[in-house]
Amino acid sequence: MARDQIDTQPIESRDELVAWLDAGCKPAPRFRIGTEHEKFPFTLNGHKPVPYEGPNGIRALLEGMQALNGWEPIMEGEAIIGLADTIGGGAISLEPGGQFELSGAPLISVHETCAEVNGHLEQVRQVATPLGFGFLGLGMSPKWTLGETPVMPKGRYRIMANYMPKVGTHGLDMMFRTCTVQVNLDFASEADMVKKLRVGVALQPVATALFANSPFTEGKPNGFLSFRSEIWRDTDNERAGMLPFAFEDGMSFERYVDYALDVPMYFIKRGDHYIDVAGSSFRDLMARKHPALPGEGPTVSDWANHLSTIFPEVRLKRYLEMRGADAGSWKNLCALPALWTGLYYDTTSLDAAWDLAKGWTAEQRQKLRDDVPSLGLKAEIAGRSMLDVARDVVAIARAGLARRDMRDSQGRDETRFLKPLEESLALGTTPAERLLDRYSGAWGGSVEPVFVEDAY
Repeated sequence: MARDQIDTQPIESRDELVAWLDAGCKPAPRFRIGTEHEKFPFTLNGHKPVPYEGPNGIRALLEGMQALNGWEPIMEGEAIIGLADTIGGGAISLEPGGQFELSGAPLISVHETCAEVNGHLEQVRQVATPLGFGFLGLGMSPKWTLGETPVMPKGRYRIMANYMPKVGTHGLDMMFRTCTVQVNLDFASEADMVKKLRVGVALQPVATALFANSPFTEGKPNGFLSFRSEIWRDTDNERAGMLPFAFEDGMSFERYVDYALDVPMYFIKRGDHYIDVAGSSFRDLMARKHPALPGEGPTVSDWANHLSTIFPEVRLKRYLEMRGADAGSWKNLCALPALWTGLYYDTTSLDAAWDLAKGWTAEQRQKLRDDVPSLGLKAEIAGRSMLDVARDVVAIARAGLARRDMRDSQGRDETRFLKPLEESLALGTTPAERLLDRYSGAWGGSVEPVFVEDAY
């Protein structure tokens, strides 16, 4: 997340929390696509992680990017921690271990969002290459230990890093050693939100399998195709997972609010200061009984920031965030928004996607989510292989993009961005399996070539 929400308007009731989510509804012509992707910076000499400070560090990269694109610096104290495009709406931010993230602007088409990604990567290379480092798109850093991974100077991350080991075994791995690509998409009404949330949660393991790209840890195969996804299974289960309540009768904004109110808080921010309240209750803050701020109630900022610290497979804010995919190649960065745009932004495809998944039970959905990190396209649900299900899902998305008929300057529609997924399905393998083949073959049991062959 590039920048914490700033809105000091007091919240007086639970109904206001519901209304805040409901305000995200918008008519279909105003639907937009926002793509976010993270990548690992590494030194070209030695393939080491890049520190924040120093003449060739992350800070220097951010300062160089700011000089190049003129975006507004995001500061925390004396430290520059990101950049914001105050006109277009995009932003650059740092994840805890130095992962460099583009939070894309809300754009109309996949053509635009892919052009944005391409332009960003060109700018990053222009600044980073003279500094002596490059970038790698994988779901998990393939080489470095936690101890070798740098820590970025962000207050919220210090609080999270202290809390994570208390609630799971992989929280620090998630924070410091994983990267994702996700897309944020809109809904028209509460009913539309519910349907999209259900489709997104049910089919998120399909995206995990298609984009599985994290088979290495500390220089060796880790036994998984998407270890990033496996990490989320034991990071903090009070704020992650498959949201089984979303499939129950009566699902609504109100029901999600009740869920979010019961997710423990990480922090409360007042001015530039983060107050560590990890594990405490937002309900206590609502009741003006929070021990950190006795007599004080929440603001809109508190609510928005709290929602940003909930990590289910699909996250509801004033839009829906698809969170299941590993970071990957440039082509896969564009394939992810194409997949979900094709499913969500065409009513026929959305109906078809729901028809595909609506018969699955909560137990089947959970088992699929548990199996996919290790089995990928070989996982099964309701007697069908993930490979067959994924073929259906990509075909539904392709039909949706074709019906959208959004053309670029060369007359091409958005279906072209699905080609990397269709190529994987034709091979019947995930990106991770192809990496493992190279590791055991041409790479001679070393991960070092990935920094050359798969760098942006």
